[in-house]
Amino acid sequence: QVQLVESGGGSVQAGESLRLSCVVSKYASSRYCMAWFRQAAGKEREAVATLDNSGNTKIAESVAGRFTISQDTQKKTLYLQMNSLKPEDTAMYYCAHDQRKFAASCPVAPNYAHWGQGAQVTVSS
Repeated sequence: QVQLVESGGGSVQAGESLRLSCVVSKYASSRYCMAWFRQAAGKEREAVATLDNSGNTKIAESVAGRFTISQDTQKKTLYLQMNSLKPEDTAMYYCAHDQRKFAASCPVAPNYAHWGQGAQVTVSS
């Protein structure tokens, strides 16, 4: 059974940094996608960053240059390094995981099969 456990959320001041971690119990497939999504109060869940088994990444324009997605496959851990945080980054952050479909890039729609429990990130000005 695939399980995802997140950690690293918290409350910070604008301009500070946080790193989220997501431990995967096992990969759904050798070809997989990992992603970070976020959902602010009253808004839809949106993709922040994706990463596939080959290490290809995509970053949302709203966080490009500030956020970095990475993984440690030995530890089965996905990371989201968040620098220069802004109040508009305040949201619940979720990691997600699924098999990667053929040669397709990882989806940015929130239709992944497996989800973490969420980690709250609050940025005050």
